[in-house]
Amino acid sequence: MSIKPDQCPLVAIFAANVRRRRLALGLSQEELAERAGVHRTYVGMLERSEKNVTIYNIERIALALSVEPHSLLQASGGASTNPFPIAKP
Repeated sequence: MSIKPDQCPLVAIFAANVRRRRLALGLSQEELAERAGVHRTYVGMLERSEKNVTIYNIERIALALSVEPHSLLQASGGASTNPFPIAKP
């Protein structure tokens, strides 16, 4: 079963977190790309949920944004908005 990146909630969470943090730091997509060692168009594609990201690039982008990698994968707004609820036994 193949899911397109723009249909995956975790890709959307990552995209929103990268964009939010980049804007908070006052960085352009090009500046973030340079810091992370990726192409500028790749950053735009990630922020638009058009591209799936590798673990390797999650780490590179997190370092460029001065955050822990896991924070880019966490939904904001609390447990009620979590698209991946943990089933309780």
